Amino acid sequence: MEIVNAVTGDIVTSSKLVWALMVPLIGAILVSMSGKKPNLRESFSVVSAVILCSMVLTMVKPVVGGTIYTYQLFKILPGITVTLRADAFSMIFALVASSLWIAAAFYSMGYMRGLNEHAQTRFNTCFAIAIFGAIGVAFSDNLFTMYLFYEVVSVCTYPLVAHHQDEEAYEGAKKYIVYLTTTAKGLLLPSMAIIYVMTGNLDFPTNINVGMFPADANAAIVTMLFIFCLFGFAKNGVMPFHHWLPGAMVAPTPVSALLHAVAVVKVGVFCTTRMMLYGFGTDLMSALNLGIPTAYFVGFTIVMASVIAMTKDNLKARLAYSTVSQLSYIILGVCLLTPHGIAGGLIHIANHAFSKITLFFCAGAIYVATHKKNISEMGGLAKTMPFTFGAFAVASLSMIGAPPVAGFVTKWELLVGTIESGSFGIILVLLASTVLNVCYFGPVAYKAFFGQRPAGEKFEGIKEAPLSMVIPLCTASLISVIIGIYPNFFMNFVKAVIG
Repeated sequence: MEIVNAVTGDIVTSSKLVWALMVPLIGAILVSMSGKKPNLRESFSVVSAVILCSMVLTMVKPVVGGTIYTYQLFKILPGITVTLRADAFSMIFALVASSLWIAAAFYSMGYMRGLNEHAQTRFNTCFAIAIFGAIGVAFSDNLFTMYLFYEVVSVCTYPLVAHHQDEEAYEGAKKYIVYLTTTAKGLLLPSMAIIYVMTGNLDFPTNINVGMFPADANAAIVTMLFIFCLFGFAKNGVMPFHHWLPGAMVAPTPVSALLHAVAVVKVGVFCTTRMMLYGFGTDLMSALNLGIPTAYFVGFTIVMASVIAMTKDNLKARLAYSTVSQLSYIILGVCLLTPHGIAGGLIHIANHAFSKITLFFCAGAIYVATHKKNISEMGGLAKTMPFTFGAFAVASLSMIGAPPVAGFVTKWELLVGTIESGSFGIILVLLASTVLNVCYFGPVAYKAFFGQRPAGEKFEGIKEAPLSMVIPLCTASLISVIIGIYPNFFMNFVKAVIG
């Protein structure tokens, strides 16, 4: 089915993009300078997050109307520039990253202070720089710019993964940085060079049908470049380049939330799908039969990661493998190359973000309140932590795809898109993954609400985590419900992408 895409508005040069990009960077500088004053330091984080989100929101109405904002920062070589662009596709990720930074900033205060964590200034500084990188990726006008900011995210999140500075943390951080930098430099850099030779530039078109390549491009080379980009953006968690993600769970929970919901993995799937839609284009992917085989390939990741998640007793490890699985929904949807399939994939960038950050916030709240990490130790905890486990149950329903939570919209669009494509084997993948979602999320909520405390343990002294943690997790959970009942806010951007 052909996807009709047209730019109905104007292309406007605007420094608004530069200011939006600079807000988290300025915030990082202010945070680093105020380390001896914790209240001031954390105020800078919150204020920066609010300002960034407000600036992104000012672009919503024009972009939905078809306007594209651009701003060229530097020209490196003919056809290679550092240029920013805000279009409908950009806004999905920019809104997710900027809005969830607010929630994460408040949550981090309660978590880091509640556990009396060390190096909180470094933590908040690197967190802000990670958002700077994520916004840069969202607002990239070309592959070169996107690659630069992709690497910024990799480098500045290394200290966050290694935050505890023990053997386990350094091992997890080493795996994290080796996987991401090796794939980026070994696969993406050569790809960019080849694409530049083939096309003379690295600019993304404004139409998802067209792509970057000339009509007479060599099919074998284009197919090779497609594979390189799929695995080169290893933050997308596609197997077998997914091992960094569970290993990074040694980091504090706010970092896990950053990795899984706000920035890192979303940078991966955003870059992957940006290249698929705007780099290769739907017409070329369809002509070379790159879509459906890739959908089946990532379908393997969806199912196998879910099976592995079922075996994990550690809550964050289970959530990590859930993320590996859920990320591939986004890629699968785009690879269906149908309007509803692409819609399901792109809307899941937002739907997964709000639900998954809720789950990790809940895991952190449980740890702060009880110092429990394992699901087998959480029997009956919902009796004394009802808000935390209530939010966890709602977010779990979203991951499963149950109405009226956000994940239902994703599953519905993906199923309709699969029927449109005629790839009924993908339906089996979606149904199997849904059953597996129930199998690894259901026992957590059931044990917390209906299970018994382990022998010898009592409820005395166990209560909800600080309000600075509970309010953000409840808010994120509520937003998951709202965007499930009223999905049009994000869906308007998706419709603007696919026409």
